[in-house]
Amino acid sequence: MDVVPYLALISAVAALGLAAFFYADVKKASPGNERMVFLMEEIQKGARAFLQAEYKWVGIFAVVLAIILAIVIAPFAAVSYLLGAVLSAGAGYAGMTVATMANARTTEAAKDGPGKALPIAFRGGAVMGFSVAGLALGGLMITYILFVTVMGVDDAFEILTAYGLGASTIALFSRVGGGIYTKAADVGADLVGKVEAGIPEDDPRNPATIADNVGDNVGDVAGMGADLFESYAGSIIAPVALTAFVPAVLVNSQADIEVADRTVLTLALIFFPMMIAFIGMVASIIGSFFVKGGDSTDSHALSKALHLGTNIAMGITILGTLGAAFWLFDDESIFDQPLGLALSVIGGLIVGWALGKTAEYYTSDGFAPVKKIAQQAETGPATTVLSGISTGMVSVAASVLLILVGVGVAYFGGQLAFVDSLDEFGGIYGIAVAAIGMLATTGVVVSVDAYGPIADNAGGIAEMAELDPSVREVTDALDSLGNTTAAVAKGFAVGSAALTALALFKSFEFAIAEANPEKALNLDIGNVETFTGLFIGAALPFLFAALTIDAVGRAATKMIEEVRRQFREIPGLREGKEGVIPDSARCVAISTDASLKEMVIPGLLAVVVPLVVGFVSVDALGGLLAGALVTGFALAIFMANAGGAWDNAKKYIETGQHGGKGSEPHKAAVVGDTVGDPFKDTSGPAMNILLKVMTIVSLVFASAFV
Repeated sequence: MDVVPYLALISAVAALGLAAFFYADVKKASPGNERMVFLMEEIQKGARAFLQAEYKWVGIFAVVLAIILAIVIAPFAAVSYLLGAVLSAGAGYAGMTVATMANARTTEAAKDGPGKALPIAFRGGAVMGFSVAGLALGGLMITYILFVTVMGVDDAFEILTAYGLGASTIALFSRVGGGIYTKAADVGADLVGKVEAGIPEDDPRNPATIADNVGDNVGDVAGMGADLFESYAGSIIAPVALTAFVPAVLVNSQADIEVADRTVLTLALIFFPMMIAFIGMVASIIGSFFVKGGDSTDSHALSKALHLGTNIAMGITILGTLGAAFWLFDDESIFDQPLGLALSVIGGLIVGWALGKTAEYYTSDGFAPVKKIAQQAETGPATTVLSGISTGMVSVAASVLLILVGVGVAYFGGQLAFVDSLDEFGGIYGIAVAAIGMLATTGVVVSVDAYGPIADNAGGIAEMAELDPSVREVTDALDSLGNTTAAVAKGFAVGSAALTALALFKSFEFAIAEANPEKALNLDIGNVETFTGLFIGAALPFLFAALTIDAVGRAATKMIEEVRRQFREIPGLREGKEGVIPDSARCVAISTDASLKEMVIPGLLAVVVPLVVGFVSVDALGGLLAGALVTGFALAIFMANAGGAWDNAKKYIETGQHGGKGSEPHKAAVVGDTVGDPFKDTSGPAMNILLKVMTIVSLVFASAFV
């Protein structure tokens, strides 16, 4: 059993090896002509400059929080925290580097059809996927082996949890900062270019086009990578942190378990999520080799080709989970039914898949909701916006139902696994491992997600390099699928966030009771402090969303003004006169400066509010976490799916439906898309990180509160 952390570490190293293999494979592909190489390098320079500036800002915050952790918790907690932060940032930077290299190569391959282009875009995304999964799992296993196995330090589980906090810090700022950057550029480029100037998307005359393509990489690649890094690490940490409180649970439940059996119980509970991570990593590596493109640009054919790797990885993970459960939970004096916890994990995996399919239904142009929005565009922007809002709201109901099914199955499975006296703890542990079930195949899920921005950039380069329209037709088909894959990945991330936050919340409750039994949480909503916290928590996601949307609005205003100025003041630019080029660097600078300034307040909100409330009243903090979890989950699903639906409704019209490009319905759909941009790429994706940051901050500082 003791070999499990080392197996997980080996699989993490294998994932990083695969990322290196895919990097070399993408690099050897041709990047195209001189103009394409120039555009690729401009996007690379912009993305690199932004990330370096962002990491400097975030680095200051991380150092301050590390010092606080060293003083309040333990010096080793600060070390673990910084390791999580550095590895998360490193994964994002690595993914961004290869994504900005794969874009032009995907464009060049698109000349020969989707069969050549899709594998390059996927393998470019796979560098991000397996860097995220490999570094997250590898760093966590090194932390565990060093501090728990080798050094046996006190407060080992708090130190492990601090690793997750480090990952969460980078994820929050990367998602918010990158999201503001990309959507400020995107909104500015679309509103002035498409609607006012009547020029195509990614037209080389548009000064914001380069900034828009840079934004795809810093927001949808680096930001998304940090998000899934944090989600993946957090899903493993949650059940491990819960296990730290097993001794107290055994005493409180009066479970009649021998001392030797208690050790077996603790080790089995710690190693099970690590074993699932190992199985999922191996399954993802195998599944990644099954993604191959065909000759069709049909969205269903492309979707089937792209998701084949994910489906194979899921099948292998299910079989491996059954074997792991029988191996680790075969002690009949502690466990009633080994298959119980396997049921929890498999239930989580299937619900995560179902959440992704639900997102696909509401955001793909192959289904009724997106077609309905496109049809509503015929009556103007107002009905387009209303239709998108209703689509996002309806999708929340379906997603909540799925999460409740997942929670029910996971809780039942956990209860089934344990002896009767540990039923309640077993149920909560089952929910915790269901989250790692959702994210077990993170390597291939992130690969599919990161494919989207590469395909989007490929289309931009095709337009700016003025290639044959047939190339843009292929890249548009790949890009349209990319919007759906992004929504699918967000479904996995938000679903796992709900389950992980619930498990971390229970760990927080245990930690408060252990630190000071007289201060045990009172979660009765009749308690004024709890009730007050509940309303503060319910309001926080709305405030967070408002701040981030407002930030996009302010940054986009500056971008719009700059694009208008250049069209007005640079002779021949709007007309496309030969030799006249826009000042793209100015637009890149506007997005960079605005996003770095605007990300600070929303980012601080997630850390400062739970700390302030926790030092005033732990009951209020308990209510706050509960309220934020419910409203935050609903808002995240609503915004991600509404935004994705608006975007694909616009692309559906651009295929020639309802008047096609340049028509009045198209202009209305562009307005809907610009409303949805900060929904799906800024506020929505950052919401699940907000939930986990607040919960993990509360858990790490629980002993200090009381």
